[in-house]
Amino acid sequence: MDYTVVWFKRDLRVHDHAPLVHAARRGPLLCLYVVEPSLWAQPDCALQHYRFLQESLRDLAGQLRACGAPLHLAVGELPDVLARLHALQPFARLVSHEETGNGHTYARDRAVARWCRQQGIAWQEWPQHGVVRRLPSRDRWHAWWRAHMQAACLPAPAPGSLRPMPLPWRDWRDAWPAAQALGLDAHDPPQRQRGGRTLGWQLLQDFLLARSGGYRGGISSPLTATTACSRLSPYLALGCLGMREVVQATRQRQEQLRGADHAMASRQRQGLAAFMSRLHWHCHFIQKLESEPALEFHNLHRGYDGLREDDWNAAHFAALQAGRTGWPMVDACVAMLRETGWLNFRMRAMLVSVACYPLWLHWRPVGLWLARQFLDYEPGIHWSQMQMQAGTTGINAARVYNAVKQAQDHDPQGLFVRRWLPALQRVPDAWIFEPWRMPAAVQQRCAVHVGRDIPAPLVDLTDSTRTAKTRVYALRARPEVLAAKAAIVAQHGSRLRRGPPRAPQHPPVQQSLDW
Repeated sequence: MDYTVVWFKRDLRVHDHAPLVHAARRGPLLCLYVVEPSLWAQPDCALQHYRFLQESLRDLAGQLRACGAPLHLAVGELPDVLARLHALQPFARLVSHEETGNGHTYARDRAVARWCRQQGIAWQEWPQHGVVRRLPSRDRWHAWWRAHMQAACLPAPAPGSLRPMPLPWRDWRDAWPAAQALGLDAHDPPQRQRGGRTLGWQLLQDFLLARSGGYRGGISSPLTATTACSRLSPYLALGCLGMREVVQATRQRQEQLRGADHAMASRQRQGLAAFMSRLHWHCHFIQKLESEPALEFHNLHRGYDGLREDDWNAAHFAALQAGRTGWPMVDACVAMLRETGWLNFRMRAMLVSVACYPLWLHWRPVGLWLARQFLDYEPGIHWSQMQMQAGTTGINAARVYNAVKQAQDHDPQGLFVRRWLPALQRVPDAWIFEPWRMPAAVQQRCAVHVGRDIPAPLVDLTDSTRTAKTRVYALRARPEVLAAKAAIVAQHGSRLRRGPPRAPQHPPVQQSLDW
């Protein structure tokens, strides 16, 4: 009996799911998720990602049951799992969404493509974000993004409408492997967000209807960002929510607010406009990794090779990971990450800046560590931002965040650092952001001794930052480095244009991966 395998990856929903809709129209189908041991062995994976995935898949399984089909779980490497399934019950088609993931998933997809070609199986993929596979030029990318986001969302299959493929599953009873068996550590942030579309959709509605009023002025400070930010990023990263449905729900709310003249409506309109621009940039950065997968591993501008690689300081890195740099705002952010798996964007940028400038650490190991700390780790955004903050893209201005100034600007009373660093609760306001400057008498009076109760700074912040900037600026001024900048701008630079959207100049649906 002919049937289609629907391979779920980072698209854990039934709403606006083109592969599922396509398969349902053709007839019997099998919904499949594969736990890949080699993927979870990668250095950017963490236990919190695994737990969030499990929660999201339980929610997806309930959605699919309501539509009439079970979700089947398999454990193994993709070509092996597909071969095992094909031997059990041959299938003619594999359908899925495109994925812009890490280097491992890129290689995995190539292996799946080879297996499908060898077996004569058609593998059809659809884009699910505003990311274009084999994009020939950035010139029309914005227009393609707008056209994709304006297209109608596909409805979820009607209750009981799916026709599941009956299979003799006696030979296949895979179960969730233990996290320890996958090599994942034991840390799961106790206050992290929980997975699943149901929670993600509730959070979206709460943001659109209420919290968006605090978005524009509240996302920079860690004091307000927890509620001012949408907090949708982990649900977008696993596809519990589709980008297109979030964009369209936001536009619908903007229309509802049009003409309303009360103060809250005005704040919400401003917040939603800013939020919409960030949804656009979400896809813009993922497109960078789609177009150049090597930026996960190497400097985007290869003229920066050797800038930091030979100066690795293991002690600095260990102190950063432990939240023992001696700079209160930095250490408080690390403490919050350990507890929640989340941090607002400005504080993330500050962490990377401190790592790459005064501590002079290479972005790649720091990026792997942060990938494990961020519940919402999205490879395309993560690695693009790591390189931007490290100053190795060759096309962006240096982004250097002073940890003391960021604390003064965004935590003026020291509430954030005192919450996450209890040892600082007794430090007077005058010294809260630079406690190493406290006179000995003040340290004695407040019973907080630098070097014993709290760490001293690893380096002099001002001098080390100045030295780092000098080295970066000297390199970027070299003629050969300047000469290579144009090619990077041509491939990755933004091309924001005005005017009505136009349809893409290439088919949005890929019949196969033709790398």
